[in-house]
Amino acid sequence: MHSISPPLAAKKPHSLIHHGVERIDNYYWLRDDTRQSPEVIAHLNAENNYHQQCFKPFAPLQARLFDELVGRLDKDESSVPYYWHSHWYWSRYHKEGEYPILLRKPQLNSDAEEVLLDVNQRAHGHEFYGLGSFAISPDEQLLAFSEDKLSRRIYTIHIKHLEQGELLEETLEGTDGSIVWANDNLHLFYIAKDPQTLLGYQVFRHRLGQPQSADTLVYEEQDDSFYLSLGKSLDETRIELYHESTITSEVSVLDADQALDHFTALLPRETGHEYSVAKRGGDYFILTNWQAVNFRLMQVAEADFANKHVWQEVIAADDQCRIEEFLVLQDYLIVQQRRQGLSQITVYPDQLPSYQIDFDDPAYVVGFDVNPRQDSHQLRLYYASPTTPESIYQYDLTQASPKRLLKRENVLGGFNSEHYQAERLFIDARDGASIPVTLVYNKSLFKRDGSNPLYQYGYGAYGYTIDADFDSAILSLLDRGVVYAIAHVRGGEMLGRPWYDAGRLFNKQNSFNDFVDVTQALIQQQYADPHKVVATGGSAGGLLMGAVINQAPELYFAVAAHVPFVDIVTTMLDESIPLTTNEYDEWGNPNDKAAFDYMLTYSPYDQITRQAYPHLLVTTGLHDSQVQYFEPAKWVAKLREYKTDDNLLLFHIDMEAGHGGKSGRYHRYQDTAEEYAFLLGLLGAESILTNSTSCR
Repeated sequence: MHSISPPLAAKKPHSLIHHGVERIDNYYWLRDDTRQSPEVIAHLNAENNYHQQCFKPFAPLQARLFDELVGRLDKDESSVPYYWHSHWYWSRYHKEGEYPILLRKPQLNSDAEEVLLDVNQRAHGHEFYGLGSFAISPDEQLLAFSEDKLSRRIYTIHIKHLEQGELLEETLEGTDGSIVWANDNLHLFYIAKDPQTLLGYQVFRHRLGQPQSADTLVYEEQDDSFYLSLGKSLDETRIELYHESTITSEVSVLDADQALDHFTALLPRETGHEYSVAKRGGDYFILTNWQAVNFRLMQVAEADFANKHVWQEVIAADDQCRIEEFLVLQDYLIVQQRRQGLSQITVYPDQLPSYQIDFDDPAYVVGFDVNPRQDSHQLRLYYASPTTPESIYQYDLTQASPKRLLKRENVLGGFNSEHYQAERLFIDARDGASIPVTLVYNKSLFKRDGSNPLYQYGYGAYGYTIDADFDSAILSLLDRGVVYAIAHVRGGEMLGRPWYDAGRLFNKQNSFNDFVDVTQALIQQQYADPHKVVATGGSAGGLLMGAVINQAPELYFAVAAHVPFVDIVTTMLDESIPLTTNEYDEWGNPNDKAAFDYMLTYSPYDQITRQAYPHLLVTTGLHDSQVQYFEPAKWVAKLREYKTDDNLLLFHIDMEAGHGGKSGRYHRYQDTAEEYAFLLGLLGAESILTNSTSCR
């Protein structure tokens, strides 16, 4: 047996001094914003070569798993058609196609399909391809769509004349991908990105037939803590511009019939006030946290919007129930609320008593599907659970028994939901908080005796809730006896806005404690073998992984950290790095000493110590726009220097991809198969080939 030595990055001390605290970063040199430095590229290639050599024992399992994962997919998958203006629109895949084909037809039962865009043709010859968004002009003659061919989430907009079947010559570069048409079918609006920070900060109006250089700047965001997004009211009378930071929002509108007018704020931004709107007739419905931690729903005439004191309450705030979304139809108000972590849908007819749409699974996800017309009496919802594939239901709101299943995801390979069991637990954290946990396992392989491997996933940031969804990929874990768990730690919004606030800023340590406490409880309750616990997380969930393995490495046998945000203090001090200043309300501003000191206590990169770490698989993309590649590169380099164990530490850099990994519906499963092969192979859930190579 011969040993392969891992690549050891050169140590080049770089002094970082803030608030009188000096930090020596020996691997700061791995940052190269041009991504062309021969020394940096050589080191990344050396890491990839080491990964390739050390992964050889796992490669046959990865190949089997990849075939298994894609073998469950419906090769002719299609979406449910929806009716807009005078056509039915939907998308469909061909058997071998990685990307969808966008289609429409005038009648639902017609065979006269019109191909709007074959995304496979657009993606041909590109290592990465991402379709951003697409928008049909109100007269249905033009298709505008955006695409990213580098994976930096910087999109180019193209316009296709549907009757002629040809692309117009004009292109719009450097956008965030969003597109909204004015009602004149002549102008469209888009958001331009700053090429350095990658923030969408300018809104432009484009007139067909003119070059992009002639486009009119209609709004520029002066506060770089805000994101911009564009939309259109359901009645199509207003173009909406959303300005959003972590804890503050603002909505500006423009008459869609008056493209040359200016955007006007409905209510000027107030720090800490978040709101969103839906228009019906001359009124607006407002989802707001004004004097309501978990939000309430209000209504006001458009002319009186700016005076909050005349807003009329439609649904009051409830400390135990977070109002998440709402849909305003001509004769109905439909509201989605989350109570004790489970979403509920309530229908409020204008002239009749309200009623709730019920769901049976112990854990599930439900939400609004495509509902493109305000004058509709039909509601579409999507629904799934850990044991129920995604389903599209249509409800006729005029009927007593309105529910009709339109489509359910077709899972190939003999899937039977009766073979699996989902559970929903509440586990006590060390400070007394009750942490929701979703579990799913194969009934025939699960033993409540502490012998099953456990795969625990977590995220816990930005108020983003990881719902109990269906994922056909995890069947490959469940069918090998693994218990799959989602720890809904603080920092998400599973239990309402207070649950989010309890896991951000100076409360961030709660996220890490929750994850560790869930692991310990699942072991104690004999859901898991204490020697066979693996954990995964990506992006901000990668920060969770980094903190957890610093603070409780002995609990985890192996960990996968994808595009991990691990150098939080250095990154948040550098305003030139994308997505920094607009996240101060999430993590804190380390220019403030108190925030600096607190962030330093958990920063995964800064808190690496000389101790044994679990087996580690770390992944990133060279072109990642959210978490720059050099964060995980530095983290891995420092871990190699400090760790005292002989466990595997593998680092895989996709030299073509960005934050979302590989593109294409089949191709993307290579990343999943890699992670599963690594974890299952180490767990011994399936044997892997051995060779004469030893890695660490």
